[in-house]
Amino acid sequence: MTSWLAFACVFALFFVTHSVPVRPPVKRRLVAHLGPRGFTLAYALLSLVMLALLIWATQRAPFVSLWAEAPWHRPVIWLGMFAACVIFAVAIGRPNPFSFGGSNNDAFDPSAPGVVAYLRHPLLSAMALWAILHMVMNGDLAHVLLFGTLAFFAIMGHRIVDKRKKRVLGPENWAQLWAKTRKGRRLSLPSRGFIIRACIGGGVYILLVVLHPIVIGLPVFL
Repeated sequence: MTSWLAFACVFALFFVTHSVPVRPPVKRRLVAHLGPRGFTLAYALLSLVMLALLIWATQRAPFVSLWAEAPWHRPVIWLGMFAACVIFAVAIGRPNPFSFGGSNNDAFDPSAPGVVAYLRHPLLSAMALWAILHMVMNGDLAHVLLFGTLAFFAIMGHRIVDKRKKRVLGPENWAQLWAKTRKGRRLSLPSRGFIIRACIGGGVYILLVVLHPIVIGLPVFL
């Protein structure tokens, strides 16, 4: 019972630390003190620390099995996590006026939108994919609650960010810009920048595989 209580308390703290700093009045004060980049860095570090604490609490919750591991789980998760790492690498820090995490959005070119033409919220999509894959792999109650909730909020984040961006850009401007962006979908040779970022994503994947048994205590490949 104590373990479940600790799990619930850390879960609540996780969402408080994620929601309160980004509320407009709080965010304005923090940005005024830390600057935009300082706020982004501090928020990212806080998110990582709280996620690590939440995973720690999940691992110590009572084990209640909901489903067993199937033979197809691991190959699907290996490929899916590689895709998530590549999506994250090719999208982070790139201009994206439709979602969070974009950088230099004024330079966004709807005729060459890259991954944004297919995934309007690539970072949220990568997070949702990560959570769903880990939920499938870990079929006990605590992990399903953890990763299922994270996947739900990542998916719901698409609608929340869309609503916010439409309010900022104006519904008509948003719709026109998205229509132009969708026309940027075309098959072509990947750019040099895309290849470099995709390779970085592959490197991140390898790093996660190496660190997984050290940080989580379980090897990725058996």
